[in-house]
Amino acid sequence: MTDSPAPQARLFGVGTGPGDPDLLTVKAARLIETADVIAYFAKRGHDSHARRAVAARIPAAAIDLPLLYPVTTELDRKSAAYTAAIGGFFDDAAAAVAGHLDAGRRVVVLSEGDPLFYGSYMHIHHRLAGRYPTEVVAGVTAMSGCWSAAGVPICQGDDIVTVLPATLEAAELTRRLADSEAAVIMKLGRHLPKVRQAIHDAGRLADATYVARGTMADSEIIPLAEIGATTAPYFALVLVAGWRDRP
Repeated sequence: MTDSPAPQARLFGVGTGPGDPDLLTVKAARLIETADVIAYFAKRGHDSHARRAVAARIPAAAIDLPLLYPVTTELDRKSAAYTAAIGGFFDDAAAAVAGHLDAGRRVVVLSEGDPLFYGSYMHIHHRLAGRYPTEVVAGVTAMSGCWSAAGVPICQGDDIVTVLPATLEAAELTRRLADSEAAVIMKLGRHLPKVRQAIHDAGRLADATYVARGTMADSEIIPLAEIGATTAPYFALVLVAGWRDRP
């Protein structure tokens, strides 16, 4: 790396929203349309959801920088092998982005939803924000896009809202659901049956809504009690509505 960044070099972490291209912010659209480099995360052999949502806005002259995960669900996320593989990947991804910044380019790193909410961009931010001029552009989160698409008022007044990863153990999910008026459960995937059982055990099944690909053209919005599937797509979550004491 050079002693100081080139004058035009700037890193942007840009939220692309929950999937509907019309929910991209005006600022995000402007930065994408003027970027020198568009970086994005994807599973090897798969498209980037974030890039697909904004593809029409990417300049023809922009450099495409795919950052491809070496592993996703193949290894236990708590294993030393996973930690080593994913840590090394983020180091390499940050180095690739830094190379373009050192060359004086404006680099936009795309992130589904909001960059600093379960977003892979935060790993780039952690490694580079102290070394280069950096700006994070907020995006509409998946959960807010989904509860709006579903028309589910999620909370009001003194309601406590808890955001839970579906990777938690079933007993822990049930315990945390019991302590909250409302909840959003993310990262469903193969954990869907466990999540459904945990919500049932917490006595909240009637309040739960399953949303897959919320805000997108092929969205599914179904009461969780009616779901018979055992797996869920990448863009899927469960809303457990609060606001029980309606005036």
